[in-house]
Amino acid sequence: MIAGSRGPVAVRLLPISGAGLEKSGPGSLPSTATVADKHLGRGSADFFLLLRDNVMMSLWGWLWLLYCLHVPGCVWGLDGGGEGACRLVAKPVSGSVYRAGDVVIGGLFPIHVEAPLPEQEFRSIKGNSTCTIFKQRAYRWLQTMIFAVEEINRDPALLPNLTLGFLASDTCRTEGITLGAALAMVTGKEASVVGTECGTTPEVPVIIGDAHSSATMVVAQTLGPFDLPMVSYFATCACLSDNWRYPSFFRTVPSDAFQARGMARLLRLLRWVWVGLVSEDDDYGRFGVQLLLQELQGSGVCVAYSEVLPKLPSKRKIRHIADTIRGSTARVVVAFALMEEVVRQNITDKQWIASESWVTYTTIAAPKNLPSLAGTIGFALKKADIPGLGPFLTRLHPDGDYQKSDPFLRELWEEMFGCSLGVDLSVTVPSRRQCTGSEVIREGESQYADVSQLRASYNVYKAVYAIAYAIQDMMACQPGDGVFNGGQCPDIRKLQPSQIVHYLRGVNFSTPVGESFHFDMNGDPPASYDIINWHVTPEGTAEFVQVGHFLSSEGSDDQFHMDMDKVMWGGGSGEEVPVSVCSADCPPGTRHAVQKGRPVCCFDCLSCAEGEISNTTGSVECIRCPERFWSNPDRTACIPQLVDFLSYSDTMGVILSVISVSGATLTAGALATFLYHRHTALVKANNSELSFLLLLSLKLCFLCALVFIGQPKPWTCMLRHTLFGISFVFCISCLLSRTVVVLVAFRATLPGENLMRYFSPTQQRMGISLCTLIQVLICVLWLALAPPQPAERGGREGRGPRVVLECEVGSVVGFSLVLGYIGLLASLCLLLAFLARKLPDNFNEAKFITFSMLIFCAVWISFIPAYVSSPGKYTVAVEIFAILASSFGLLFCLFAPKCYIILLRPERNTKKHMMSK
Repeated sequence: MIAGSRGPVAVRLLPISGAGLEKSGPGSLPSTATVADKHLGRGSADFFLLLRDNVMMSLWGWLWLLYCLHVPGCVWGLDGGGEGACRLVAKPVSGSVYRAGDVVIGGLFPIHVEAPLPEQEFRSIKGNSTCTIFKQRAYRWLQTMIFAVEEINRDPALLPNLTLGFLASDTCRTEGITLGAALAMVTGKEASVVGTECGTTPEVPVIIGDAHSSATMVVAQTLGPFDLPMVSYFATCACLSDNWRYPSFFRTVPSDAFQARGMARLLRLLRWVWVGLVSEDDDYGRFGVQLLLQELQGSGVCVAYSEVLPKLPSKRKIRHIADTIRGSTARVVVAFALMEEVVRQNITDKQWIASESWVTYTTIAAPKNLPSLAGTIGFALKKADIPGLGPFLTRLHPDGDYQKSDPFLRELWEEMFGCSLGVDLSVTVPSRRQCTGSEVIREGESQYADVSQLRASYNVYKAVYAIAYAIQDMMACQPGDGVFNGGQCPDIRKLQPSQIVHYLRGVNFSTPVGESFHFDMNGDPPASYDIINWHVTPEGTAEFVQVGHFLSSEGSDDQFHMDMDKVMWGGGSGEEVPVSVCSADCPPGTRHAVQKGRPVCCFDCLSCAEGEISNTTGSVECIRCPERFWSNPDRTACIPQLVDFLSYSDTMGVILSVISVSGATLTAGALATFLYHRHTALVKANNSELSFLLLLSLKLCFLCALVFIGQPKPWTCMLRHTLFGISFVFCISCLLSRTVVVLVAFRATLPGENLMRYFSPTQQRMGISLCTLIQVLICVLWLALAPPQPAERGGREGRGPRVVLECEVGSVVGFSLVLGYIGLLASLCLLLAFLARKLPDNFNEAKFITFSMLIFCAVWISFIPAYVSSPGKYTVAVEIFAILASSFGLLFCLFAPKCYIILLRPERNTKKHMMSK
């Protein structure tokens, strides 16, 4: 299973893709990395000599093919007696199996995976070079091709009166030998061919192969200009779908582009958003990773690391890759290649996602690897049961006829039974016993005879049938209805490659196992994958269990199904789906905040801002609450905003209401006291009419505060400001008139002055009415032009958890005029009271007025900053407080001393006492 290392710095790699196959994408011929990998540890000189030999082989092959295909008298020349000849420059290294037929189908199979060392002295042609490391599964592919050919030849309905032949060659999994084998199929193996022996058609008009993408591209690029078709059964590189570069290339295996699509679908389905990538340094690995990354763009899946296994690895590099896999928080690893270091370091906490190249490779699924690889999930080519293939594979026997026709049978026999068929002791392994020849191949006892996982073998089977049905369509052509040279039909006995290409594009048939098959415009088949899960049996062996399927083709919707109940998860998760994330999903109420310099899957969780919520786990952004809604404390739901206003149910509203009513009650008590004692000297001396008006206005001032409490409505908003403005102007006007009367009465006692005639009760009433009327006019204009209206006001940007319902003034100018007019009257009253402060001691009315106006002005001056800075409903409370404070100031300063004398010191409520000084 694991190739041995050469030298102290070599590393063992688990072979992938069937018989240790390497799959590749676009490349030049030949692959330097592939050649170097085969001879790791033999020195740099050997490597460069091997490279030079392969390059020269490919270059000679190109020149030879170009010459032979265009010069008359050569293999593809015109009939005639030209004396020109083609000479075989070098013999193919690989072995081959041949059977004659009317149409011979070529086949390229990596029976061996290590090519021989090249000639290093370049003094003579080296002979008897053979490839090594026999692979049973690739030989089964070859036998499947033979089985399909014989089955078609026995079918009377398919290709009647025509016999298919085959020529299958070993490629040794190297580009140079693959190209040499393909050229030998096309031109033949004769050492020299003269013009009289040349025909007009190639020896093999169509080739099945290769399994190796890089080698397939080399051959397709070489034979493509001559329209010689290739039908590959295992070359999956998406680059081969380029119909412009490879116009005569077809394949029965899906492109890696579909596998990448399925892998991306699997990662998204299981919410594996933090994954690692491992690939080999070849075209298959590079293009596989590239296609997967393209499919993952915008899906939310991030790549934690992408490690590449180099062609010439060192222990330090491999150990670094293994340490990266072990130390990463990504529990899911998508692997296009594996390395033994994973098993050696006992990395058992990872969920492996396998590509189709190794997911059903029984050698990798050995019991010793299951502690690390159990639970692997991967995409495998569609499996099929081919009736009769099992007995056909076990028919082989190492007698003389078989060994003469099949140069690979001896190696198969020795590999399977651990014995030696060689009679020459020099070529017999000393530790092996001699084969008896009576050994029997039984189904399922070897990789060759295992027909339980016919996947690549089924692709070989379909390739043969595709060619057969293309030839069948040719035979059905009626003269005059053909597509070549004015309606001509192809000559079946002299098939041209371009004719096969044309009919291959149109094949549409059902295989003997019942599957419908056709090629699309790029030569690709519909993609069909089985999703395989590695289960561990009670015996400790691996069992490939199909847990789903993935169907995809260009121009149609993908079909993805996976039975989660049948999956055994890897990484020690058991029956629970592994979690592979860089950062755990943010809980509701928070959002993702990407960490600087890291992928989007790595994030911190930040709480949503006020007014925003996230009600799901893993929210990328918070959602702003709609109008009239706000976020709850947990930021998980939007709740209706609380409408807040100073109501009678609030504690503050109750307190202010009680104070307002108390003030109105005290005012009413004072009014009743004055009314009851209206004939006493003190009441008469204080102008009882003005006192009554002043007490009435103070009562209105106390009561107007109640209008500010409660839910604002249009009529209450207009009433509260106008009632407040008019009541206070009425009060200040009465107080101003009283101040003027006191001042004039004092001045009137001077000889020669008669001012009291201008301040009779009628004139005082007119003055009060005039001052109040001015405020009434201001309020009427204010209400007419821009009246106060209820409005909502909240926190940030006009929004908040509470929406405050308040009265907007409507017109700032109107509100300012109302307050300014009150301030003007209050200032004038204060000034006049200050001028009249020096009255007789027993007549201190002017001093009381002065004190009351000082309190009034102090309260309203303090009101301005408090009103501006108070939030929400507290602005209304500040305004009510100012109204009540100023009203109480006027009430107590003006009427408390008088009520004290009237009620408690009646002896002082006499004219004699009033006039004593």
